[in-house]
Amino acid sequence: MALARIPADDPWWRPVGDAGGAAIVHVDLRPDERREADALRSLDREELARWHRYRHPRPRRQFALCRAALRRVLCERIGCANQDLRFVSLEHGKPGAFVDEEPVRESFNVSHGGDHGLVAFAPRGRLGVDVEERALRHDPDGHIRKVFAPREQEALAAARGEHKTWMFFRLWTLKEAVIKALGTGFSLDTSTFEIPPSMYRGSARRTIFELPRLPGLRWRLEDIGNRDFAAAVALEVPPGPDSAPGVP
Repeated sequence: MALARIPADDPWWRPVGDAGGAAIVHVDLRPDERREADALRSLDREELARWHRYRHPRPRRQFALCRAALRRVLCERIGCANQDLRFVSLEHGKPGAFVDEEPVRESFNVSHGGDHGLVAFAPRGRLGVDVEERALRHDPDGHIRKVFAPREQEALAAARGEHKTWMFFRLWTLKEAVIKALGTGFSLDTSTFEIPPSMYRGSARRTIFELPRLPGLRWRLEDIGNRDFAAAVALEVPPGPDSAPGVP
């Protein structure tokens, strides 16, 4: 089956800026049958089989629109044709890509939450992005005890109302971005490391972050949330004293 080109006259994605050296693309995941049909025409046989395995409309739509946007932007960035691009699933489910059996060196990562998707790209370094709608569908206290470090739990316990909701999702996305950048899934216990307080309290939007158990490995961590969703991106900082200019 020949893969179709993704139409450019009505794209459902758009670049929204740079975060810590990563280019960020927003994907509109609101229901739109025509856009989803266009997206499906750009997917390969394995991707279509994955799309069919989703049992409900929302995850089907999220996968199709995000994957098609990823294909379009990645092809533009590395200069390849859609039909020459193939994705593989790496350990812990993180995607990798090949063009004509050669691995793609460009880093990328995808996340979706509700009606919002984010795709992040960087020329090098491990990369993670996470986006979440601020909807507390489940008891947050259980997540707080399991996911957050003691000082983070104390800060959330002292917060109230909307401030607590924003802090919860800011912390959640910051930690998830780091986990996704590492590519280890939740084999790393997120309660064993703490996000800098200035980040989750909202007084800082970016920082250079190190995991205590991985000294010397640094991450450029940025809160990229807005009033519509919480989001964060983490990008590996290359070695060297001048590799993270302009970050406090």
